[in-house]
Amino acid sequence: MSNLSLAFCILLGILVLSHAENSNIGIYELKRGQFQIKLTNYGATIMSLLVPDKNGNLADVVLGYDSVETYKNDTVYFGALVGRVANRIGGAHFTLDGKTYQLPANDGKNTLHGGFKGFGDVVWNVASYKMDSHITFTYVSSDQEQGFPGKLEVAVTYMFYETNKLIVKMEAKAVDKATPVNLAQHSYWNLRGHDSGDILTHSIQLFASQITPTNGELIPTGELKPVKGTPYDFLEPKEIGSQIHGLPDGYDINYVVDKNTVSNHFNKVAVVKDSVSGRKMELWSNQPGVQFYTSNMLKDVKGKNGVTYHQYAALCLETQGFPDSVNHPNFPSQIVNPGETYKHFMVYRFTAQ
Repeated sequence: MSNLSLAFCILLGILVLSHAENSNIGIYELKRGQFQIKLTNYGATIMSLLVPDKNGNLADVVLGYDSVETYKNDTVYFGALVGRVANRIGGAHFTLDGKTYQLPANDGKNTLHGGFKGFGDVVWNVASYKMDSHITFTYVSSDQEQGFPGKLEVAVTYMFYETNKLIVKMEAKAVDKATPVNLAQHSYWNLRGHDSGDILTHSIQLFASQITPTNGELIPTGELKPVKGTPYDFLEPKEIGSQIHGLPDGYDINYVVDKNTVSNHFNKVAVVKDSVSGRKMELWSNQPGVQFYTSNMLKDVKGKNGVTYHQYAALCLETQGFPDSVNHPNFPSQIVNPGETYKHFMVYRFTAQ
């Protein structure tokens, strides 16, 4: 076979694989009453969420793009399910059971949200789908994918509960090797509407008395520090913009969620309110931390419906294990052993008044 023929065969094979992958990508809707959510199995991504305001008017409260094709070039993780390990791993490496694993450095010299092709950049299988109820996406991550050890079977379910709650259930089973797992849902929220400007007048209450401070590369130092009396203090509801200018780059920090000592239910994580629309979003989870991020790095991002998103256009509340816990033995472990199942739950409740 000539070199030209070989090159043509290779190109044809790539095109066939690309077509096969694209043909398996779809957009799915869940509807219940006035609530409507649109998702794609590319990255198990939330594309839009319509919820009513105090007058019953619907608005899309998550940032995103119009087409799935645009998500393939996304660099800010709009709505994605990120992993195998969300957030940052310092130095792009960790040691487990005496072996050091080198990971792709896609954020300076560190690993962010699973590497160059994390779970937000793969096509998930649709395992179950019922429009008025739920959708379940599954993905099998192979041993050494993005440098991580062991085969991992992953599932995420988005489901409506009652009339105004959205539940996100993330599960991952380690098949043959111990591996770190830290999944996170990376939606960008603006309760006034994705096209309404910034979120600096939104109020937020975070049920978290401590943060895990970071160095200049946003890698935790290993300490826990109290928030009281600092610009990170949202123990009582405050406007996001009231303290943000006391920080050089806005909020991008892991909060240590206060544990619920009253019952065995999930811990309440946050309450976000927008006074103009009257919308309120409450969040509960079973995870020890939550990354509060005010979209500091958004700059002229072309979003859906012709909207251009700028800095502070939204907030993220990513419930999670602590960042870089694989390199901090004092942090809650993210290691999942063979036969064990990682379980991560989020419950959102939307109201308006």
